[in-house]
Amino acid sequence: MDRDLSSFGPVLVLLESLLHVFPSQTLWLGGTALAGFSSALTNISSRSSSSQRLHYISHRDTAMTSLRLLPLLHSLLILQVHLSDQLEDNKIPPSLCTGHPGIPGSPGVHGSPGQPGRDGRDGRDAAPAEKGEKGNRGEPGETGVRGLTGDRGEAGQKGDRGQAGECAVAPKSAFSAKLSDGLTLPLNVGDAVRFDKIILNEQGDYNTETGRFTCKVPGVYYFAVHATVYRASLQFDLMKNGHTVASYFQFYGNWPKPASLSGGSLLHLVPGDQVWVQMALSEYNGFYSSTKTDSTFTGFLVYSYWKHSAVFE
Repeated sequence: MDRDLSSFGPVLVLLESLLHVFPSQTLWLGGTALAGFSSALTNISSRSSSSQRLHYISHRDTAMTSLRLLPLLHSLLILQVHLSDQLEDNKIPPSLCTGHPGIPGSPGVHGSPGQPGRDGRDGRDAAPAEKGEKGNRGEPGETGVRGLTGDRGEAGQKGDRGQAGECAVAPKSAFSAKLSDGLTLPLNVGDAVRFDKIILNEQGDYNTETGRFTCKVPGVYYFAVHATVYRASLQFDLMKNGHTVASYFQFYGNWPKPASLSGGSLLHLVPGDQVWVQMALSEYNGFYSSTKTDSTFTGFLVYSYWKHSAVFE
């Protein structure tokens, strides 16, 4: 038996080497060996002649010895499966790498370009550079579109009360006068008719001695004359500084009752100008006045040209 096991020692070493180099082929070889052992046992039992039995005794012993080695072969097969998994995963144990280094292979074909790499980290901040020269002023840009109206702001605080101003009174100028009852006047051509009875003359601009109005406030004035005509026809002129402004005439035809003649005009005056009523013809002097009828001369300021009028009393 010891001789038989030693005779199988080289076979076992060869089988182990084959497992390392040709794992797939060794599996097939192990299966074939088992099949051979089984076939040998069958042949031995089927032969009837003694000589043949003697011939196959040695084969039987060999087969039995091989059967005793089946557990070892089974372990080798399990080890081969484990090693084949490692070989497929390119995980060769260092203990199996006992051969000489192979010849270097030829250079491989250039691979395709790889994917772009990630962005690198930001570099360190550089030292501040020196301030450059001021550039030229650019051209003005185009005017933008007008923006929307903003919301109304809050009301501001009330300001301080201002100082009291000077009290300004609108300039005044007005008068009205009439002839006295039954007054007989020398009414020659060119003479001013003196309306001697004052009705209103607060500013004193009308003079009863001369029958003339003298302007003190520049502006526009309105003058009106109302005459009662009786016993004779009447014609008179409204004068300004010796010039006729307007003329009025009323014919009298021996009527039992008096007639009337009225007229008026707007005049622009400056300080110093004078206005009065003057007879136009000596024979047409029919001014008349009584307790029941009057002849009047009236004038007043319509508006002044002074922007900063003084106070008049």
